[in-house]
Amino acid sequence: MLQTIRIEEKILGKNEELALRNRQRFDSSGIFAITLSGSPGGGKTSLLECAIPKLQLFLRVGVVEGDIETDQDGRRIAALGCPVTQIVTAGTCHLDAGMVGRALNEMPMDDLDLLFIENVGNLVCPASYSLGEHALVVVISTTEGEDKPLKYPAMFRKADAMVLNKLDLSPYVNVDPAAVEAYARRVRPGLPSFRTSCITWLGIEEWVAWILELRHAWMLEKKHP
Repeated sequence: MLQTIRIEEKILGKNEELALRNRQRFDSSGIFAITLSGSPGGGKTSLLECAIPKLQLFLRVGVVEGDIETDQDGRRIAALGCPVTQIVTAGTCHLDAGMVGRALNEMPMDDLDLLFIENVGNLVCPASYSLGEHALVVVISTTEGEDKPLKYPAMFRKADAMVLNKLDLSPYVNVDPAAVEAYARRVRPGLPSFRTSCITWLGIEEWVAWILELRHAWMLEKKHP
């Protein structure tokens, strides 16, 4: 048992070292990096499809896509006209910092201002692996029920914001958005929350504005540490 704990600590320690290298690469290239994590089918890719065209009016955007199999999501994002590197994990249930670091070698780092990293659909394992991002956004949908923040607290505890997606379906799945937000803030007090729908475009403008404000604040801090 002690040996297993030591192995885990070595793996996570190495990941933190590689995550720091990723962060340094982002900082030196002037790239603000945001990781999107959440369950399969929560709508992470759809949110990017809604947000990226709006963000491209102000910033040069790139995406690292993570999936267990297929490059379908990467193709969807590439259709928006932004650089995309697809990571296919072939069974691994999360991205790690090493995978992302190798993907960055395929990205035009000097030509980007903002990078999204879409993690593999999973609310458990990704919470243990920093990727070097500046902000972590957890995406859940109304179809998942109200209590996900209580069942998977580690992800919400580390999040910088929550997107509650598929609001158009909430009347049909008997989910109270306020209850989801209350549970999330029980785990992470003050957690910013955005209620969105990729069908009606509810909340997309607000989420995009938050991203722009977050990056602007980061740029000011870089200039005046």
